[in-house]
Amino acid sequence: MTDDHTHTHVLDFFTPRAAHWDSRFPDDGPAYAAAAGLLGLRPGDAVLDAGCGTGRALPALRAVVGPEGMVLGADLTPAMLEAAVRAGRGADGALLRADVARLPLRDGALDAVFGAGLISHLARPEADLAELARVVRPGGVLALFHPIGRAALAARQGRTITDGDLRAEPRLRELLAEAGWRLESYTDEDDRFLALAVKQG
Repeated sequence: MTDDHTHTHVLDFFTPRAAHWDSRFPDDGPAYAAAAGLLGLRPGDAVLDAGCGTGRALPALRAVVGPEGMVLGADLTPAMLEAAVRAGRGADGALLRADVARLPLRDGALDAVFGAGLISHLARPEADLAELARVVRPGGVLALFHPIGRAALAARQGRTITDGDLRAEPRLRELLAEAGWRLESYTDEDDRFLALAVKQG
């Protein structure tokens, strides 16, 4: 699948859903806050919400890094970023339209990357995860998050989970290692999926 084809697919999927995205999942706030609290961020740190959508993680990330920290939200879909602005989340972080495969950030600029529901929408997962590694300092953290686990999400989507799923632990561990990350912890429960990895080097 080419990047252009994937971009079109992402835009076609998310654009019509943007205006009502938050109302579909109104109770996810505490799960985002809990996940943000596990990143090990400190006041003043810099964090990116990659594929931020309507910016639901931005308030939680801002709460962790404080007013002196840097919070960025990057998304490919203009309608999602517009929804984030309407929801007032631009106050919690700078919003930018950007492809996570080509981030307009210098090497090692960030302390952490947060990606909610991100991995299944990556055009080239290994290369894209390597790009996320590029913009994080050595020892920095990547959190791959979803407010429900793999089995619950598959049931919602009417499919079954397989070992080939990018979020299956052995597959994800290998993928992250190839991209410069070390998987540190893995949680896949009905009410949360959270994989935490550390940048190597």
